[in-house]
Amino acid sequence: MSTAESLAPANQAGQMGVTLNGDLGTIRVYSETASSIELCLLDTDDPRSVVKSIPLQRGDQGIWSATDSDLKLGTKYALRVDGPEGPRNRFNDSLFLIEPYAKAVVRESAREYHCVVVDGKFDWQGVAKPNIPLDELVVYEAHARGLTRGNKALPDDLRGTYAALGHESTIAHLKKIGVNAVELLPIQMLISEPHLLKNGLINYWGYNTINFFTPHHRYATAAAIQAGPEAIIAELKTAIRELHRNGIEVIIDVVYNHTAEGGAGGLTYSYRGIDNSSYYRQDDNGHYQDTTGCGNSLNFANPQVVQMVIESLRYWTEEMQVDGYRFDLATTLARNEANHFDPNHPLLRAINDEPAFAATKMIVEPWDVGLGGWQTGNFPDRFSEWNDRFRDSVRRFWLSDIAAARNGGNHWNGVADLATRLAGSRDIVDGPSGPLGGVNFITAHDGFCLHDLVSYNVKHNNANGESNRDGSNNNSSFNHGHEGEGASEEIRMQRRKAVRNLLATVLFSAGIPMITSGDERGKTQNGNNNAYCQDSVMTWLNWDLTRHQQDLEDTFSYLTKLRRENPVLRPKSFGDFNTASEDHDLLKWYNAAGEIMSEENWHDPECRTISRFSERLFGDGSKNSLLLIIHGNESSSLVTLPKIDGSSEYEELWNSAHEAPTITARKLYAGDQVQLSGTSMLLLRVN
Repeated sequence: MSTAESLAPANQAGQMGVTLNGDLGTIRVYSETASSIELCLLDTDDPRSVVKSIPLQRGDQGIWSATDSDLKLGTKYALRVDGPEGPRNRFNDSLFLIEPYAKAVVRESAREYHCVVVDGKFDWQGVAKPNIPLDELVVYEAHARGLTRGNKALPDDLRGTYAALGHESTIAHLKKIGVNAVELLPIQMLISEPHLLKNGLINYWGYNTINFFTPHHRYATAAAIQAGPEAIIAELKTAIRELHRNGIEVIIDVVYNHTAEGGAGGLTYSYRGIDNSSYYRQDDNGHYQDTTGCGNSLNFANPQVVQMVIESLRYWTEEMQVDGYRFDLATTLARNEANHFDPNHPLLRAINDEPAFAATKMIVEPWDVGLGGWQTGNFPDRFSEWNDRFRDSVRRFWLSDIAAARNGGNHWNGVADLATRLAGSRDIVDGPSGPLGGVNFITAHDGFCLHDLVSYNVKHNNANGESNRDGSNNNSSFNHGHEGEGASEEIRMQRRKAVRNLLATVLFSAGIPMITSGDERGKTQNGNNNAYCQDSVMTWLNWDLTRHQQDLEDTFSYLTKLRRENPVLRPKSFGDFNTASEDHDLLKWYNAAGEIMSEENWHDPECRTISRFSERLFGDGSKNSLLLIIHGNESSSLVTLPKIDGSSEYEELWNSAHEAPTITARKLYAGDQVQLSGTSMLLLRVN
């Protein structure tokens, strides 16, 4: 028996919510404190009209159930729940509530949602999951709507939909730029906060889930929405199938840490009305213990909450054929009864032990906003973690340090911390997964996009309607001498080179690289670093490119090709400083003089030039050897190519000083001096 099955009664795994058996339908709902639960079968034409009311009977461990022949495919239904008054209860038997395990939810109004019984039958046409090894993964974080909303090559009725995700033009772009996993911002059923709707905005990012099993309807085509929930599910499955057919995996961002019901003053849609005291973490007086910053936190000290998440993951993995998950604010998911993070938490163990997840990618955002929330490096080895230290170190080296030196000061950092990130962040990720336990990124949906990171010193979030108070003030960005657009051509050239350096650092580092959609094309959000409520050209991927944007996309495509063709750039284990083997890459570091880095070099903040030699040996005696030279000073510099045993010749593969990926294939030799322009990178093949 798996850990997941041990968390609940033997007949509960896979049996919660509505299940069909011949002509009979059975519903099972969890509520520890309710006094009555009523299943309301609703009129399909008049959503306020109850066709039939069926009382549920309480069984063991707070599981309520009922069986009825009228509970069948296509039935629209909701729950009414009543219970005792108390500081931790929020019962209201006049409300129609969403059943937590519902596979389809339809919006009747801003305040009311109803469930529909579906079977989700679909022809996968024999297309299997790609099962891409972690070391080959290149993750592309994108919004399900924003990725294609601006693509004029698509018919108007497809733009911004699930159907567009699987369209040949979308797939062609993904394949061209060399990404093989699309990480979609939340696509589980979500709603927008009342204050956003009042201001004429929506929760565009979607981190406000109201049901963990239903695909969000707004990303389907109008035709699918009109046809009903089965058509919406089929449209999403078709997109996943076509992405799989082309070797592209689908990872979805899941928000299990809180729900859209918000804090104590929030609206009741589901969990709060079914059993507020069991689903949410509260104190004895009913005050929510919020570790998410969103008003509530689901109570993962409750085995039934853990089981609900496991069942949701199993549904999306098996029924929807999703390849992996990125867990938002994952520390909250692993908080125990004392509200402390527990790396051996039952949810994490259940995910580890569940056979259905054996080949599934599990990525965590290893922090939340509660006490002790920053847990980078502390999740079990099964989980790859977003590496915020990588983000911060690389931004400081290429941006903050340059800004400090330009303003008359010294560089704050040398190359030691950068080298640690390039080598896979062993100081953080030091388990059996090696560097693949970390996901390296410079930008994500939250914060500046890459173009804005090199173009703005401060955030410009006034469009969000919060007087620029929202969003982080700690960005480690650098505008290169002019805030925003309208800069001189010299400054724009500096910015473009900075972008190339940042992208290359991600792709040439050990670990799993992640790029944010649009960064490969120089998309701007006009300095908005918290565009969570902006569903507009500000957040959509741009499809009409300038020459420089096309050059950048070509460069990114070439960089992913270099990573793909050179296994030494994507090690599965940490390097050895002395010997190379099939399992261990040789890794050596040289200074600008072509000599092995000394202790003095490592600790000198003004030592801003370093060369990384890495080598992989293969079983047939061949090898893959590269020298990566990084120069992090705005003045040009001469760098001596090191003399490496068994090698004497170098071949230039890429130089970040070039706007487009111009390949000179020039030959160089050990001992040669190479002129590097300010703040640049050079990649050489070692022969």
